[in-house]
Amino acid sequence: MRTRASARWLTLALALLAGCAGSSTSGEGAKDPERISESEYDVARDLWMRRSSPRQALDHALKAVELNEENADAAHLVALIYMDFCSRNTDECRLQDAEKHARLALKAKSDYREATNTLGVILIHQKRYPEAIQVLKPLTEDILYETPENAWGNLGWAQLEAGQVDAAIDSLRRSVAAQPLFCVGLYRLGLAYDKKREDALAAETLTRALETPAPGCNTLQDALAVRARVEQRLGNADSARADLERCAELSRKTQTGKECSSMLQKFR
Repeated sequence: MRTRASARWLTLALALLAGCAGSSTSGEGAKDPERISESEYDVARDLWMRRSSPRQALDHALKAVELNEENADAAHLVALIYMDFCSRNTDECRLQDAEKHARLALKAKSDYREATNTLGVILIHQKRYPEAIQVLKPLTEDILYETPENAWGNLGWAQLEAGQVDAAIDSLRRSVAAQPLFCVGLYRLGLAYDKKREDALAAETLTRALETPAPGCNTLQDALAVRARVEQRLGNADSARADLERCAELSRKTQTGKECSSMLQKFR
């Protein structure tokens, strides 16, 4: 989901943050909207990725697109920032705007593989699973896509949500084969086994997800909740309780955390 930044991003970011962006409607810079668009994109990317300021980043990214709709990187960045808002606060989730800008990026650059993957994820969030599958499947066959685990993982996710469990298992297996450290892919594979009531495989795969030596893998709250459910079916009450406790400790404010807290009450 990363885009290439200009080699001069830092100089431009400092200049614009010092106030140059406010004067872009006059002077010599106004004669070159494409250059100003690139500058606005550089600032937006820095604000989002390095300064954790999504609101300011969105403002600059939208300006970049307004100045030049052919700026595919800027349009894609807008889509990513809108998706970031969705992950932070459902009340601020604007999937239609995210879709609009992902498609705008692809209109400007039809072979923009990262934007294709982003569009597929947006469609999954919109519960438009057949469309997501149609978008993502060609990406899995694209030998030039540098992160095939993302394409296979998201295709498997869409298939799983669409009820195509066997197809999802095949796709998710391919995803983790391409990148064994992709713990989200392992979690979804474990979830697919859970749906088929293949409890031993589900527990094993979810354990692999949680024990993957990559940042954030050992705190996959959803994986803990699903493994607790599987362990209960296997008759391993102590293991199930331990997973629910870890799940609840991570956060009791998320929907998953609330479910884990509720399930814990049954052990008391």
